[in-house]
Amino acid sequence: MNPFSRTFAAALALSCVAALPAAAVADTSGVQTMESQAALTPDTALAMLKEGNERFLSGDMVERDLNAQVAATAGGQYPHSIVLSCIDSRVPPELVFDQGIGDIFSPRIAGNFVDEELLGSMEFAAAVAGSKVIVVLGHTECGAVKGACDDVKLGNLTRTLAAIQPAVAAVKGFEGERNSKNKAFVDAVTHENVRQTVDNIVERSPVLAALVGNGKLKVVGAIYDVSSGEVTFL
Repeated sequence: MNPFSRTFAAALALSCVAALPAAAVADTSGVQTMESQAALTPDTALAMLKEGNERFLSGDMVERDLNAQVAATAGGQYPHSIVLSCIDSRVPPELVFDQGIGDIFSPRIAGNFVDEELLGSMEFAAAVAGSKVIVVLGHTECGAVKGACDDVKLGNLTRTLAAIQPAVAAVKGFEGERNSKNKAFVDAVTHENVRQTVDNIVERSPVLAALVGNGKLKVVGAIYDVSSGEVTFL
């Protein structure tokens, strides 16, 4: 890394991860702090997401003072997790996992796959900002997956759907039509796409792979059911 890159990385880390004084963060906001984030492991961060989805399903969600959280996170952020999800309006990660402001990084793209830009964002989130787990969150009835199953061609969307085509091709020995009319086929591709994305994150990012190898990061897949609100981890 050249001197400019080192200087830029240091400045970025300080500007995005700088903490407020402990007393200011501790108030009633309930936000993540440097200390609370450092105390987490990948497994405990993952448990927080699982427990959050259980609260979402039961309707017993945490009451948060969002204005207080805005104020408490103004000087820095310490998210415990990264949730890579689809752009689908029915799958807002903060809500389905019952998390507050400053709790998760939420990169989103149609079809929840990874490219270099998203990998770079997640490298910052994990290696610089200290997040402990990456969840690749697919979902049922995904329009991007259906489009890939139908080999849709439409402007820039063509390139987006091409990133999901490896998952379509990987689903073998499937009875019935291999298109969006076959719900079982779409579901199989959705699961395969999540699994491939989990593998791609580690295979295509030496930075994230090193964190996984050192036990500082976990990368897992999950599927959100748009009809029930339940997240099932793979």
